[in-house]
Amino acid sequence: MKSKIYLYLFVFTLLLVLFMYVNSKSILEKYERDITTAKEKIVLYKDSLTVLQDEKFDLMYFNLEHNEDALSYFENEGIDVTSLIPFLKDELYKLNEVKGEHPLVPYAAMTDGKMMINNIKFLNHKWIIADFSDGKYWGELFLTYEITKDKKLNYKLVEHFLYPPQNY
Repeated sequence: MKSKIYLYLFVFTLLLVLFMYVNSKSILEKYERDITTAKEKIVLYKDSLTVLQDEKFDLMYFNLEHNEDALSYFENEGIDVTSLIPFLKDELYKLNEVKGEHPLVPYAAMTDGKMMINNIKFLNHKWIIADFSDGKYWGELFLTYEITKDKKLNYKLVEHFLYPPQNY
């Protein structure tokens, strides 16, 4: 009787060890698959990050904030460069508040709204691209600007266009 108990105990222990081995092996294989998948994703993300950094670098090319020659132009004129871009944007956006039609947008509003400048990009120390809209119709402007000796801004409209209306 005692030998049968030992035999059953031995078989039970053997089955338990076998179960634990198979279970551990499957867990390890799953972890290895997860690690391999994670490494593949890391490589993919690094490639995507490189592409995005290249695109960002290309977008920064025509940008006043990253144009050392344009910024040094303002520094040579005695203008504080750190507060320059917010000042330039504020001055352009203030023109949206003028009564009547916008002084820089050559199109009259065709809705109940008013043509207003929405987005501005300073290309360098002389050029600006801006878009405008009245809520339904929109277009873009190419402006030149200069800061006079008495720290006033002068704008000159060089080019403009209005997109044709889209019927959705």
